[in-house]
Amino acid sequence: MRIALDTNILAYAEGIGDEARCSKAIHLIEQLPSEVILVPAQTLGELFRVLTGKAGRDAKLSREAVISWADSFEVAQSSWDSFQAAMDLSVDHKIQIWDALIMAVAAENKCRLLLSEDLQPGFIWRGITVVNPFDSSFSSFSIGLFGKTHRISSKTKRPAK
Repeated sequence: MRIALDTNILAYAEGIGDEARCSKAIHLIEQLPSEVILVPAQTLGELFRVLTGKAGRDAKLSREAVISWADSFEVAQSSWDSFQAAMDLSVDHKIQIWDALIMAVAAENKCRLLLSEDLQPGFIWRGITVVNPFDSSFSSFSIGLFGKTHRISSKTKRPAK
């Protein structure tokens, strides 16, 4: 099963936000096998904006962080088809266009889950389900989904902060 990550997951893993969410994001990413993770390019662009804007990090350090994430996981480009699908999502379901683009790219790349705090948990579109990993109900869901057979290997590179 392929899993897409939204910007907030990576931002928390970068230490932007409250300690509980930051810790949970890091733990979650460490538990997921890197080969199942997909990061839409839009997510990385938004992460750069969050790191340089909200967090006030130096642009060069922010660029290094974004490149490290891109080196660690598969990055999916936005296409005209995904942008058209995002516009449909935005119009039909009132989803902000950039969130919709992330969801459309994830669906286009056959992801089954989009981990996001921003979108409505449980929303299903084109075979992809939005899951909020910070929701209290996520822990029981994650135990079944990421059991012992899905542990990340010690060889998997995790981005440095």
